[in-house]
Amino acid sequence: MEERKIKEAEFHDFVRSQDSATDSEKYAYYHSNRKFYEVARRSYRFQEKWLKSRCYGKKVLVLGCGEGAESFFLAQNGADVVGIDIADGAVQTAKKKATEHGFQDKADFLVMDAENLKLKENSFDIVTASGMIHHVDFSKVLPEILRVIKKDGQIICVEPLKYNPIFQLYRKLTPHLRTQWEAEHILGKKEIYLPKKYFKNVKPYFFHFFVLLAVPFRKSLIFKPFLSFLEVLDAIFLKIPIVQWLAWQVVFVVSGPKK
Repeated sequence: MEERKIKEAEFHDFVRSQDSATDSEKYAYYHSNRKFYEVARRSYRFQEKWLKSRCYGKKVLVLGCGEGAESFFLAQNGADVVGIDIADGAVQTAKKKATEHGFQDKADFLVMDAENLKLKENSFDIVTASGMIHHVDFSKVLPEILRVIKKDGQIICVEPLKYNPIFQLYRKLTPHLRTQWEAEHILGKKEIYLPKKYFKNVKPYFFHFFVLLAVPFRKSLIFKPFLSFLEVLDAIFLKIPIVQWLAWQVVFVVSGPKK
């Protein structure tokens, strides 16, 4: 395995190990970015609605499955799921949780490199990846997806964007939250449209700009109404061309494999 991949696996196994750490300061240090995800509900809802409306009776591949949360959501909604991750610790935890929650017949988890999928050709209806693409060489992952996806298959990816200077400054000031490869490969327009080489259609949807102002208030009574107000502003603001690329996250849907 390449050195960068070993570092990715080791880093993410280490960070996940802090979930059960007794040192609260150390836990907070390695999870300090989690507070931002409390305002990311619009992208979560979009992705979940998209998957829920399409996954019943389908075979779904989850890239970067982590400890299995997305895979279990898909299994609950009628999909047959294969989740892969390069981190062995994550996969073992996902397998354990699958058994505990009765999903062992609907969700299988494998230690696997997304750049070298050991899976059958034309076997998946949907491929999904959440915050995972910037951890890999996307140019190597795409031909692998094309090989394993069916001729009418679709991909949905949720990723951070690199253009907002404030977000980029935060990333530079918090190197302990990510590997060097990850920090240097946050997606831009070029990467989002890279699938056009192998697929006919790429459609991006932009999320989260003003909502980040709600983060300091997440433990207060005004959090929910304030967040809802900011979500309305985002829905308007992030429809503006060019400006929309300053969003924190993009969800892009890829379809039409060039088989």
